[in-house]
Amino acid sequence: MQTYSMRWVTLDNLEEAKRALTQIGSDPGGIAHMAGKALGRGIKLEQVPLWVAHILKQEMLSVGGDAAVHRNVIINKIDATDIMLLGTVRQLGQLASKVLAQPFGLKKIGHDLKQLLAALEPSKTRILKCRGMELLLGERTLVMGILNVTPDSFSDGGRYYSIENAIAQAKRMVEEGADILDIGAESTRPHHEEVSAEEEWRRLEPVLKTLLEQVAIPISIDTYKASVAAKALEAGAHLINDVWGLQKDPDMARVVGEYQAPVIVMHNQEGTTYHHLMGDMLTFLRQSIERAEAQGLTGDQIILDPGIGFGKTAEQNLEVMARLTEFRTLGHPLLLGTSRKSFIGKTLNQTVVEERLEGTLATSVLGVVAGVDIIRVHDVQANRRAVQMADAIVREQRGAHYVGA
Repeated sequence: MQTYSMRWVTLDNLEEAKRALTQIGSDPGGIAHMAGKALGRGIKLEQVPLWVAHILKQEMLSVGGDAAVHRNVIINKIDATDIMLLGTVRQLGQLASKVLAQPFGLKKIGHDLKQLLAALEPSKTRILKCRGMELLLGERTLVMGILNVTPDSFSDGGRYYSIENAIAQAKRMVEEGADILDIGAESTRPHHEEVSAEEEWRRLEPVLKTLLEQVAIPISIDTYKASVAAKALEAGAHLINDVWGLQKDPDMARVVGEYQAPVIVMHNQEGTTYHHLMGDMLTFLRQSIERAEAQGLTGDQIILDPGIGFGKTAEQNLEVMARLTEFRTLGHPLLLGTSRKSFIGKTLNQTVVEERLEGTLATSVLGVVAGVDIIRVHDVQANRRAVQMADAIVREQRGAHYVGA
């Protein structure tokens, strides 16, 4: 009897599937036809009208997939239902094409499904223009160094409050490999005391203007106040990082649009109550995207941050970390900020923030695996080395090296 070996092959995207089939020696035409059959996806739609649910169920069955709906859909006893589309990439693509041709709002579902499937593929290398500077996205994970010029930061409260110390720390982070500097002049730790826009700018202005002259990497300003953002951008800052996702200060979207500045929009909320954790977060971020797009920002100019540590319990933060890949469905770059945060301290029983480095490194590496574009950290050198190693493994896509058939 002839012996053979059997093994499971990990295939996460179309590129990997095509490589695996090429290695077998399949015909190029067959590869194009078969690659999408190798990848299963579960696509969730929430609160879909009953009649749409019936159509989607029927169409998924017709292409060989399925759709899970509420048990009362079959007897028409509910008005709306969540749906889980279950099928291969090829089947889901076929569904998208079929409903694109149908009326009554189904065309939007088809369009959104096509966009979502594309967003789950590995991102291509591209350049993000940052008001005179550039960031290369998609080649490796970028590192954003945190500079707090506040007296009460949770992590390094007061350490870099003086201009001299702040400038020295910024230059140190650049030497350690930071790709971006993020300057904050108001603490956003839990139960922090808000400061006026005038006080925030007083702290920020001298540090920002000095660094704009002395460092050669983009500078981001961590603020949710439109007036502070406007002054910073007028002075020459390159990005804005808004921990309220353009949804606290009604003028913030207008300001970033006026200066065409890339903006980081973070998920945030008061309290930790959710209907569906991920669903509610994605809804919030979609609203932030819409506000930015209404002011002329598009694509990579809108960077998404799931807001680890903001409006979430430690357990919720862990769940979000486990599901980071789901944020890629929104089709924008992702930033992950976990550095030294309390959920790491609670998980590892480390009350001293400086003792949370190992936990931070673990989350940074998981971010690379999930496809994030930027990590925001205090300890630049250690995190840069960790993500460099992770990038070498993850971004060297599986199946790239073999003896050709």
